[in-house]
Amino acid sequence: MDALYTVFHFIVAISLLVAVHEFGHFWVARKAGVKVLRFSIGFGKVVWSYQKTSESTEYVLSAIPLGGYVKMTDEREGDVRQQDLPYAFNRQSLLARTAIVAAGPIFNLLLAIILFWAVFIIGETGVRPVVGEIEIGTLAEQAGFLEGEEILSVNDEYAPTWAEAMNLIFSSAMQGEQEIKVSVKDKDKDDINLVHFLTLTEEVSQKPEELYIKLGLKPWSPKLQPIIGKVLDNSAAKAAGLLKGDLIISANEEFVTDWMKWVEYVRGRPEQSINLIIEREGVRLPLVIVPEKVKGEQKDIGRIGAGVDIPKDIIKSLQVEYSLSVGDALVAAINKTWLYSTSTLKMMWNMLIGKASSENLSGPISIAQYAGQSAEMGLVPFFKFLALVSISLGVLNLLPIPVLDGGHLMFFAAEAIKGGPISEKIQIYFQQIGMIMLMSLMIFAVFLDIGRLFQ
Repeated sequence: MDALYTVFHFIVAISLLVAVHEFGHFWVARKAGVKVLRFSIGFGKVVWSYQKTSESTEYVLSAIPLGGYVKMTDEREGDVRQQDLPYAFNRQSLLARTAIVAAGPIFNLLLAIILFWAVFIIGETGVRPVVGEIEIGTLAEQAGFLEGEEILSVNDEYAPTWAEAMNLIFSSAMQGEQEIKVSVKDKDKDDINLVHFLTLTEEVSQKPEELYIKLGLKPWSPKLQPIIGKVLDNSAAKAAGLLKGDLIISANEEFVTDWMKWVEYVRGRPEQSINLIIEREGVRLPLVIVPEKVKGEQKDIGRIGAGVDIPKDIIKSLQVEYSLSVGDALVAAINKTWLYSTSTLKMMWNMLIGKASSENLSGPISIAQYAGQSAEMGLVPFFKFLALVSISLGVLNLLPIPVLDGGHLMFFAAEAIKGGPISEKIQIYFQQIGMIMLMSLMIFAVFLDIGRLFQ
């Protein structure tokens, strides 16, 4: 069922993004006077079609929902009736053809703005960006961060939640910025703001997993009593007999003083027996628990499948809700789209010249997983996911690679400079190269995805 859920939302996401992209080409083509023969979502066998008259556009849904196309009247693709020649794509002005081709990626960027705009208006609940304990030797410690400071902005971009603050820091790092400005609220004086500068090396900034470890920024969390708040089915905690409300007194005769200490204790003992003393309804009981082994980023860790009981007043103090007015949301959405568009471009360039790890590349399997996970989290996370993928699709299609929209725009630019169209033979030659490049990139991305599945 989880797989079906993931596939369903992946298809919904891709179909929507492709539909918007192709609608951009379709709408501008119609406005420019080009006759559109078919508007298709998907490839392969036609499963549904609608055509009002024999002269109007045929609207099609095809069996493979991983793309789409707009088929226009064009002498390069077949014979065109005499009466349709004025409406052929290839007979339009250079400006009209440029607008039609550029419309697809531009509509993807416009969709991202609309989605971010909706996110900012709907609002979001997140964790306040309050800095937790700073480890010695980390980049955060070197920059002067202190436990209890609340992050206000990153490079002057508003950061209302911890997730947003981390996204901004990592986006800045992926763009190759060597110094990131972080404004914080003084932990003791609410009316005083401070500025810290995170200084990154080139090697660290382009490897997200290494940056996370060396950054040393973690959200603040209160010291909680080691009281079980929930127990997952088919877990080590369930097998050991732990129940909601149990207070952990000791583990292997060591007193457990707070929940995080208990978590660290468990993580360091995968598949090792732990003798517990718990308190249940005022009575102390012995239990034995064996944490299951889970593969971590650096090494195997232990997990028991239980959560802590967090008092409601503490939850409320750590949460922040924010939303923007219609006008402010639009400005923020445009800024956010611009930020992620430039970040995507810089990331692609850094990967091309070898400054960024290819691990930053996501293939269809990863995208499908993100689609399912974000949809499960709610409407706002799913909108944010769609916006980010729409930006990636728009930026990718604007790259000057033959067979992509950007490749056609490159030919149009050459035509403008040359004063005439590039020969069809040369265009076909470069399109073949572009197709090989894209197929190689896709195969590589799929192999990366498969590798991640077995990590």
